[in-house]
Formats: sequence, structure tokens, C-alpha cells
Amino acid sequence: MKKTQQGFTLIELMIVVAIIGILAAVAIPSYQDYTKRAHVAEGFSLAGAAKLAVAEYHASEGAFPTTNASAGMSSATSITGNAVRSVSVGAAGAITITYNTKVTAGATVVLTPSNAIGSIKWVCSGGVATKLRPSNCR
Repeated sequence: MKKTQQGFTLIELMIVVAIIGILAAVAIPSYQDYTKRAHVAEGFSLAGAAKLAVAEYHASEGAFPTTNASAGMSSATSITGNAVRSVSVGAAGAITITYNTKVTAGATVVLTPSNAIGSIKWVCSGGVATKLRPSNCR
């Protein structure tokens, strides 16, 4: 009588382990970029209220505010999130989003307003990698 083999051979197991390793090598960096992009997007979400406050101030006063208080907002350090250390309004209405270590410690994105005809155009700059920013800020 012939005995039939059951189970996996060593070579088959090694191939499976190699495939899992390759998948992990591709998936882990992609996931890390995804989470950092989500954290950067949180800053833009928090800055949405600041953009509105700057636009309202400009509409009523004819100039851009220079501080959070003049824009009618709470202090910069009280506007925080999971990955955002502060959101502040500075000279010429520029909104600075400062991130904590979940993105890159101390990295900032600056949203600078410019007066377009009948609206405000926002120009994006800063030290956060371009690939991590939302598409309207690249």
C-alpha cells in the first residue's frame, strides 16, 4: 500500500512566508503615509473655522486680521487636535497650522489669503511634505 502525504512541505511554507513578507513590505509604508495624510487633513479641518473668521473680518473691516483675538477666535493653543498643536492667525491674515509629532514635530502649513475680486484666494505653503497635503494644497 502506498502512503499518501498530507500537509505542507517545507518549501511550500517558505514560499507562503516570503509572500507575506513582500505584502507587509509594501503595505506598511502605504499605511504610514495614509495615517499622516489623515493627521494633516485634521489641521485643515480645524483651520476651516479660522478661514471663515478671516474672511468675515476682511469683509467687514476691509483688511486682514493679525491675531486670533482680532479675528474673533480663541487663542491659538486652545485650537488643538489629535495631531495639531495650534492654529494661529498672524500678519496679513496668514493662518499657521502647527503639528505635533504625529506628523512631524513642529511642522507647519501656512494658509495665506489674497484678495481676489469678490472672494479670498488661499495660497498654501509650509514644511509639511507635499505628498501629505490635501490635493487643493499641493
